[in-house]
Amino acid sequence: MNILLQAGGLGSMQPILLIGGMFLVMYFFMIRPQQKKAKDQKNFIDNLKEGDKLVTIAGIHGKLKKINDNGTLQIEVSPASYLTIERSAVSMEYTVAMNKPAEEKK
Repeated sequence: MNILLQAGGLGSMQPILLIGGMFLVMYFFMIRPQQKKAKDQKNFIDNLKEGDKLVTIAGIHGKLKKINDNGTLQIEVSPASYLTIERSAVSMEYTVAMNKPAEEKK
């Protein structure tokens, strides 16, 4: 009888360990990459400088002409037209891909 009681002690911890393992997997595969992506996006937007080529999240292509004091950006979409957009409207993924130098062929 004593042996059965000792073996049952581990069984009560198993669901807790399983739930803890699930939270750990969710953190490393879902939450952590999302936090890293948000941090990279913030760094990208904070390091914008005049002359950078941009693409907005709406798909508008332009060249950064001026960074306003209130946090908005003025982009040149054609030689005579400018748009004022919020910093959060800049798409990082497409902009990085567009500014990436072409890979040299071997």
